[in-house]
This record gives sequence, structure tokens and C-alpha cells, in this order.
Amino acid sequence: MPETSAPAPLLVLVAMPEEAAPLTSRLEDPAPVEVPFPAPVAAVRGRLGGSEAVVVTTGIGVAAATAAATWGVLALSPALVVAAGSCGGLAADVEVGTVIVGESFAWSIADATAFGYAPGQLPGGPERVHAPADWVDRAERAARTDPAAQVRRGLMLSGDAFVTAPLADPMRERFPGALSADMETTASARTAEALGVPFVALRAVSDLCGPVAGQQFHLELDQVTETSARAVEALAGSVVQA
Repeated sequence: MPETSAPAPLLVLVAMPEEAAPLTSRLEDPAPVEVPFPAPVAAVRGRLGGSEAVVVTTGIGVAAATAAATWGVLALSPALVVAAGSCGGLAADVEVGTVIVGESFAWSIADATAFGYAPGQLPGGPERVHAPADWVDRAERAARTDPAAQVRRGLMLSGDAFVTAPLADPMRERFPGALSADMETTASARTAEALGVPFVALRAVSDLCGPVAGQQFHLELDQVTETSARAVEALAGSVVQA
């Protein structure tokens, strides 16, 4: 009898163990996967929403995300890469708890404009990394299955700097319409694009980058990571149903 190959999994990337916890707790038959990196990098495989999935904790930052995403794609041959967990809310009208569906991605602090490149574009790289439109639509529908969730889709920024209040206004000017900022998503998106795997992001806003008066500016990490995990689980379920 010929061997049947295992289905291509979803590769779900998060930066921190706290972001992995609500995802791994949802896995059926979870089992650790050996990774070629020291802790905190870790991987757990199981079924999420009926789909094969591997949840990888990458560590924080562009380099960590790039390394773990590259390993994950090459070692696991996923059908889809998903960035999950938390992010900072950059747009002035975004609220904490909102699920950001990544439509396009750029580098928040890259500046080669003196050489004719766009803000957020690295020399030789694309001006924006774009998620496939069909996956963005599917991810948005998945996020909206949670009746309590606010959902926005659009541009996400990433870079190796925490976007504090003094950085927020200049960044908004450079990137009109950008919804969020974090330290990993663009790196993961660029890696997936380079390796020919579709990518989408479902990260929930935990903090506001420079909140305006009267806005709630922070939610506990466990709350927003649960929100993100519910959206990712719904997306995984839609893959099974497709």
C-alpha cells in the first residue's frame, strides 16, 4: 500500500509564549516539534479547527521572526502562514481589542527615501508586501465570526523599535492609513512571499501607540491573545470546509 502524505499544515507564528498558549490549548492531539533554535523558540503540532496546524513561538523581533519563519516554511511545507498574537494600535481611531487583518505590510523604520525608495521600503525589496486577496477575505470573515470582535483590515507595520507616543505621530504621517505596529509581521510576510507560500495576519491590538484623550489604551495580553486565537481557529476551520 502506498503511503499517504500528511496534509500541508497551517503554520501559525507568534512572538511570545503567552501568545502561543491560547492557540496550543486549542490543539487536538498536541505534540512538540523539534526546532533548531534555543528557547524561547518552540513548536507544537496538532489539529486546529479540524486543520493540521503547527504553532511556532518565534521570539521577538525581525531577525527572530525571519529565522523561525524560514525554518517553518522549509521544514514543514505549510499551505498557509498566519501571523497571530498581539500588536500595537497605530491608527488614531483604532481601539484596543480590535483584530487587525493584514492586507499589506511595510517596514516601520526603514528609510531609503534619499535613494528614491518609498517610506518603509528596503532597497531591492517591494514597496509593500501584499497578502493574497482571497486569503485576506477569508481571514476577515473568520475574524467576524466572533460577534464581540471589532475587525479592521489594511496596512500593518513592523520594525525593531517599540512605537511609543513620540514615534506614533511621525509614523502616522509617513504611513497614512497604517493600522498597527509590531516587531515581526512584515518579516514573516516577506519570508513567506520569498518562499512562495501565502500569508495573512490576524493580530489583536493590546496597546495604543499614542492614545488620544478618553481612549482606553491597554488590554491584558491574555484577553487580546484569546481574541486572535479565536480568529485563527475560525480561519483554520474554514480551510477544512473549503
